[in-house]
Amino acid sequence: MTYQASPRLTPLFVVSTALVGVWLLVAAFPFVWTLWGSFKVQADFFSKAHWSNAIYGIHTIRETGAAFTGAGYHGAWVQEEFYRPVINTSIVVFFTVVISLTFGTLGGYALARSGYRYAFWILMAALVFRAMPHITLVSGYLLPFFEWNIWGVLPTTIIVLVAINQPFTLWMLHAFFLNIPKDMDESAMVDGCTRFQAFRFVIVPVMWPGVITTGLFSFLLAYNDFTVTSLLLSEANETMIPKIASFLGTTQVEGNVMFAVAAVVSATAPLFMLVLFFQRQIVSGLTAGAVKG
Repeated sequence: MTYQASPRLTPLFVVSTALVGVWLLVAAFPFVWTLWGSFKVQADFFSKAHWSNAIYGIHTIRETGAAFTGAGYHGAWVQEEFYRPVINTSIVVFFTVVISLTFGTLGGYALARSGYRYAFWILMAALVFRAMPHITLVSGYLLPFFEWNIWGVLPTTIIVLVAINQPFTLWMLHAFFLNIPKDMDESAMVDGCTRFQAFRFVIVPVMWPGVITTGLFSFLLAYNDFTVTSLLLSEANETMIPKIASFLGTTQVEGNVMFAVAAVVSATAPLFMLVLFFQRQIVSGLTAGAVKG
């Protein structure tokens, strides 16, 4: 029987492990603290007397008779109908991701396989467009949307988000396609495939992790967007992030902070589940985009 020696605890290993542990603690603390506080009343979670009130829930016990309460979630989801912005967000995110990936995949493949110099200038123009502030792009859409009476609805917002997101997906998928040898296309066409068949049945399955990785970034752009959705959507069609902001109130209208806290937890939890579910494809996609094939 052979025994495998345990790895030596070198100073570099200890320091790097400690740094990773500290980073995880710092990164996870805000969400864990918000999750804990979402089951408290505002007097505890934002206590000015002592921070420990948020842990023991003194005012929560006094007001509800228990150390934890779901009043924040009930107020957000039932009283303020937070499920409506969730549905709107799901619609916007779904169509933004699907349209962005469709055009990005086809465009990225075409530019990666093109031997003409115009492909470079198209990518440069897309990069400049992507670098522009979102507020600059949105302001250009407001006047025609008002004149055509299409402001405030979901389709126009999806169009703008796709326009903003498309340069990123084009660049990212173009990089993935460059890492796939052209010999694969040529071999498939020698075997009788058309260019599109070679793309569909040979190239896309190979770079599927890259599609998932790009799709995740597109998802996050649409899911977390505030500028575009708050300016282009009416109150009846608003998405989650503007709705959460409205829970905080304004200088003229009093809000309910605990509704916002509960809504933030509700909006953040799906992101964790999504990343955990696609973690292998994300790592494979990022690795494939960084290593020359």
